[in-house]
Order: sequence, then C-alpha cells, then structure tokens
Amino acid sequence: MQKKYKAYFIDLDGTLYRGKEKIPAAARFIARLQAAGIPFLVLTNNTTQTPETVARNLTANYDMQIKPENVYTAGLATADYLKRLDLGKKVYAIGELGLKQAILNQGFSFDEYRPDYVVVGLDWDVTYRKFEKATLAIQRGAKFIGTNADTNLPNERGLVPGAGSVIAFIERSTQQKATYVGKPEPIMLEAALAHFGLDKSEAIMVGDNYNTDIMAGINTDVDTLLVYTGYSKPADIEQVAVKPTYQIQNLDQWEV
Repeated sequence: MQKKYKAYFIDLDGTLYRGKEKIPAAARFIARLQAAGIPFLVLTNNTTQTPETVARNLTANYDMQIKPENVYTAGLATADYLKRLDLGKKVYAIGELGLKQAILNQGFSFDEYRPDYVVVGLDWDVTYRKFEKATLAIQRGAKFIGTNADTNLPNERGLVPGAGSVIAFIERSTQQKATYVGKPEPIMLEAALAHFGLDKSEAIMVGDNYNTDIMAGINTDVDTLLVYTGYSKPADIEQVAVKPTYQIQNLDQWEV
C-alpha cells in the first residue's frame, strides 16, 4: 500500500530519460503530477547547466513541460548552503556557468585570493593554476565545499571524470575532506524540503540509482521510489541492507 505524497523529488538521467533516449512513462508521470497539482523538483547533481538549460532540454527533447522553477541543481543547492552557513560573501569557485551563476545570484562575489569559501565542481577546463589557487585559499582558512561526489559521468565515449574526481585532487593537495552538498548527502534534499516547507514524511525521492538517489532519501529519512529504468538492477537491491521504500519497473506503475 503506497502513501500519498505532497511533493516529489525526481532524478534526471535514468529516471526521466536515458541519455538521448526518451522514457515515455516518465513524460506521462510528470503530466500526471501536473494534472493533480502536486509540486515537484527535478534534482540533479549536474552543476554545469543552469535550471533554464535543463528545463529547456526536457521540454524540447523529452515531451515534458518543465519550467526552470521545477529544477534544483547541486549548483543551486550549493549556493543555498553557502548562504545558510553565512561565513562571508567571497567565493573562489572551480566550475562551469551553472555553478557560478547560482553563486552570484545569491549575492556572493568572486575572490581568488582571500575567499571565505572554496567551491569545487565539474570544470571542463580545469587547470593546475585553478587547483593551486583553491589549495592556497583553503590552507589560508577558506571553507572547502564540494558540489557532489560523483567520480565519473557516462557519455557516448564512456565513463569520464566527474566532479568528485576534480574535488579529490584538492582533497589530496590540502589533506582536507570537502563538505559535499549533492546526492547522496542530505544537504541537497533538506534544502529541497525547505523549498516546499514540508516535513520529511510528506515527500518522496524518485530515482534509478540506489547509490545516489535512493541513498539521498535514506540519509535524509525521506521515503524512496526506485524505478528500474536506469542504473540499478533488482539483483543489486537484493544485496543492500536498507531497501528502497518502493520498487517499480517503470513510472506508469505508480499512482500519484
């Protein structure tokens, strides 16, 4: 017997689409949420894109009428986290536009030499000089924040380095662990709950990857729905100690 939920947090790749491939059940699921007036956020560890870009892609290519306000990236979650920490207004950031824009939109400014925070995410053009500035700033006392721990990203060429691999370089050079924001850490999901003003029992996390999406829910004490359209397989879940709250083959099987 499934509960009724007041809000849904939904993963992207593997849940709403598979790479360039549409998942028709996912488009129907989003349409059903919208018809029922149930709020939702698409939660992605991708910090390279803005919410506008993510929403435009889903709308244009995957048959979903998604608005930017329906998208919550690890970049936005990181900027929100910096604001809550309230340790200062200066940031040195390694990352792409999606991360930097989110930080600027929260009223921070960039400072390479005396930042209050060093924020590290995926950067397509990362260089030794950027690593050097980040390392020295952390050694001078800047708070070290990592957007997410994903070591690899799948693309058409294979598994390429992700944000976690970039962050690991600076963890080694500073001998400090970053504070991670994105899934499976609870910071991002807690911020998403606050966005709707909901209790943990009132929302559900939907995803295809046990290690990121489902563990994010488990770590935040939020119910979880694992859909077998992407990364995790039933045989994988037989091995885990803490099971998802629900498991389904596709999103057509779920009643909103």
